[in-house]
Formats: sequence, structure tokens, C-alpha cells
Amino acid sequence: MKKLLKWIGLASIVALLLTACGNEKPASEAGGKPASKKDEPLKIVTSFTIIQDLAKEIGGEDVEVHNLVPTGTDPHEYEPLPEDIKKATDADVLFYNGLNLEGGKDGWFYKMVDSVGQKEENVFNLTESIEPMYISSKDGKEEEMNPHAFIDPNVGIQMAEAMRDALIEVDSDNKEKYEKRGNEYIEKLKEIEQKYSEEIEKIPEEDRILVTSERAFQYMAKRYGLKEAYIWAIDTEENGSPSQIKSLVQFIKEHNVPVLFLESNVDPRPMETVSKESGIPIYEKPIYSDEIGKPGDEVDTYIKYLEYNINIIADGLSRS
Repeated sequence: MKKLLKWIGLASIVALLLTACGNEKPASEAGGKPASKKDEPLKIVTSFTIIQDLAKEIGGEDVEVHNLVPTGTDPHEYEPLPEDIKKATDADVLFYNGLNLEGGKDGWFYKMVDSVGQKEENVFNLTESIEPMYISSKDGKEEEMNPHAFIDPNVGIQMAEAMRDALIEVDSDNKEKYEKRGNEYIEKLKEIEQKYSEEIEKIPEEDRILVTSERAFQYMAKRYGLKEAYIWAIDTEENGSPSQIKSLVQFIKEHNVPVLFLESNVDPRPMETVSKESGIPIYEKPIYSDEIGKPGDEVDTYIKYLEYNINIIADGLSRS
């Protein structure tokens, strides 16, 4: 009932905004000249911070970006604000992560897109080419999609390629600029991907074990041959339960894990308990999973996010 009321309220906001837009006279009727689309930046709406950064890097001065889910907010259960509705209504293109990060076809993002009447051809899923991986549920079945593919720089390359091509499709007048910026950015991501391969190769094979709070690093761990371990696989109200902690402590002791990693956006207490019971230290700096930082933070771009994570992982696992 609570979610139903929320979306009834959202529909009311949309109706009011569309009515207001409908009452505005075209520039030609108001005595001015109609705006030239070529003279205006492409209006982009992104679902969360990493995609926002990609849009700014590849779109440059030719785009105006409005991001929906801010740093520090859960992208799975976001509630669009009135400003988000207005921006989504007026957007030329909308980018989202997919892989169930925004709740899939029944989630908040598509409900918002449908409610504002956006055309399907204006909405782009940046992970459409990615083979999804699944998280084990309590009954052991692989049935919940893991949305954190972007932690793997190889996936970042494919997302950047998809965005570059989408911008060219929507705004062909600026094709050369999108190609230039997109290709230059993709080259930077390829350099980082090479760094991941080289740094992980240096880690002793028996120490290539990534222990985190949540099973967010699945794609990256598989790509580079890291054994993954975690307290919980799926975000629930039971994160860090005694049975989860006991299971991970046992794994750590059996595999002689060199260090534990704590994500920037999780409750530190479960991992602190694991550290205390296993005797294995937590690396002194957090690792990033769901988002980049706020402007001015150490990790405020996707490039910095990827570089930071590999530096943390390589240093932590090379200390044995």
C-alpha cells in the first residue's frame, strides 16, 4: 500500500508538470524565435553516479546531465523527486545501468520513464551486452542478478562504448566530438584494465582472495582469477547474522586470508566482528563498490574509482 501511494503521488506530480508544460507558449507565439536544437546541449538523465560521470566525460560541453540517485543513496529503492520527474520529462536521452540495479522493468526507473511518457528509443541500457552473473539466494539457487558489473574495468569499457554510440545515434550533428571524447576515454579505461591484469598477476596465487562485506565484486573477481568470500550475498535486514559471520570466519581460517576489505557504504560492525574473531586485520582504507564519491572526494570519478580499488586490492593482498 505504501508503494502504491508513492506512485499515485508520483503520477499526480507528473500530471501537474505536464499541464504546466502544456500551458507554455512556443517561442514563436510569444514573440521570440523558436529555439534551435543544435544550439542547445543534449539533455541527459542518468540513473546513478558512475553513469553520470561517463556522460560528462563523453558528452563534454555538448550535454547537460541530471543525475537521479546521489552518492550515499540506495539505487535499488530510489524515490524520484519532483525535479527528477521534470528532468526526465524533458530529457533527450536517459541512461541506466540495467542488470537489475534500478529494479528492472518493474522498478522505480521504468515506472518513472513510463509515467512521463518517454519514448523507448530515448532510453538506453548500458549493460545490454554484458552476460549477467547471479547471486546465490538462501536456498542456494542462482536466481538474483548481480548488478555490480561496472566494478570490472572491462565492463566499464563496454558501457563507455555503448554510451558513445548512443550519443552519436541521438545527436548525429556532434558525431565527431562524441567519437573523439569517447575513444580517448575508452583508451584510459583500457590502460586501467591492463593495470588490473598486471597488479593481480604480481599477487602470490595463494593470496588472491578478496574478502568483502557484500558479494559485489563477483564480475571483477571472476575476470581476474580472484577467489571471493563475503559476509552476505544479498542485501537484507539480516546482513551480518551470526551464522554468516561464523561461516566467513571458518573460510578465512581455512584459506589463510591475508587481509579483509570493508566497503565505503556498508555498516562496518559485521566486518569488525569477523576481524576480531578471525584475527585478520581490515585494510586501513575502504574499498568502493556501489558509487563514486562526491565532487572533491578522493574517488569522485569512475577513472579514480577503478584506479583506487586496484591500488587497495594489490597492496592489501601483497602483504602476506
